[in-house]
Amino acid sequence: MVHEVILTGSRDGPMIAFEASTGAILAQFTGSRSPCRGFTVTGKELIATSHVSSDKGPGSIHIYNWGTPTIFQNISLPESITPLTANSDGDFLFAGGVSGSIHSMSLPSGDIINSFTPYSKPVSSLHLSNDGSLLILGYNDGIIVVIPSFMLMDGPSSCSDPISQKWKAHSDSVTCFKTGIGIHTCTFVSCSMDCTCKFWSLSNGITLIRTVTFPCSIFGFVMDLTELGFYAAGSDGFIYKGLMKVGSIKMLENRKGYELVDWGSKTKNHDGPIVSLVLVNNGRNLVSASKNGSVWMWDVEGGEIIMIFGNAQILGSISDMIMVKGTNTIEKNEGGKGVNSGLISSSRLCDEELIRTWMKIKELENVMDVALHDQGRAIDMLESTIASYERLLKLILREVTKAIEEADLEDEGNDNKGEKDSNEDVN
Repeated sequence: MVHEVILTGSRDGPMIAFEASTGAILAQFTGSRSPCRGFTVTGKELIATSHVSSDKGPGSIHIYNWGTPTIFQNISLPESITPLTANSDGDFLFAGGVSGSIHSMSLPSGDIINSFTPYSKPVSSLHLSNDGSLLILGYNDGIIVVIPSFMLMDGPSSCSDPISQKWKAHSDSVTCFKTGIGIHTCTFVSCSMDCTCKFWSLSNGITLIRTVTFPCSIFGFVMDLTELGFYAAGSDGFIYKGLMKVGSIKMLENRKGYELVDWGSKTKNHDGPIVSLVLVNNGRNLVSASKNGSVWMWDVEGGEIIMIFGNAQILGSISDMIMVKGTNTIEKNEGGKGVNSGLISSSRLCDEELIRTWMKIKELENVMDVALHDQGRAIDMLESTIASYERLLKLILREVTKAIEEADLEDEGNDNKGEKDSNEDVN
């Protein structure tokens, strides 16, 4: 059975994983202060989250596995980090820094393999295209930078400037990106605190296709499954619905490119800014997460709230929300709460057995380091021994040669004596 998991992050509360179909809490992860766009699932194994420290010293990224609630690994970085994203295989993690730098790391080691500063303002949003080929960076002054991701995966590049495109896209901070798949594979959307969502084409350089202006800042954006429509998350607590291409009579009539989803008159809207939206259950339901700690599931057709996930006391002030797809058998503990028994993102996520295996690998690495050190010592000892053997062989050879020469002299002397004795006998 395929399951969808809702994962929320917070600056003042735990990260919480909910089963989308039932709302059951599958896992809670403590010890991190996760900023906006500050956590991601690494394709197959782990959860990575930026940690916002109270001081402004070096930054850190906390790594969790799905089986335990505490930090599994801490990755130190030279600066504070906000947005994160990872490639689909989960072996590369990208982090945007407050200096404007982008750092690429190898997982699970956490080693920094490349750092590059395309711009000097803080990175506010980070996105990897669906095919993994392009890394898109948004900055807090509206600049967008596009970099081919492979240039950050192979160590420091020989190219002094790996930037593919860089331009002023918005008048305020870029809050999120969305790239298309299928019919919109060459299109991406950027959202901003300047109250706009802009549609860009990558097919021939960078081309602005369309701008949709809203009455408030937009923090979240999701396309429907057909990629013909979209939902935008407003800072005013409302959800806005629009079309990827203007063609609807209703869209032309209101001349806005969107409509305010009229769900508030039937139920209620969030009291705080909506920070993220995700579609679940084959697009039948929309999940919205608000900064005030409320997470609701909506019936798209009926416009009703059909489920509430947790509460503000549990969730804290939500900074972001993502949806993870996977296969999983939900077990129940004695208290009746769902517990994770092997969530899978893309193919599988890390469980305790994987962690034990990883620890064994680290132990083997340490053993190999010691072995390499010992090997160096052994080679030195062997070279010294060989040198001693060479000296001994030379000494033996010299002694043998001397002995042979003495034996030859003795034989020659015996031969001369025998010849002399024979001559005397003849006489």
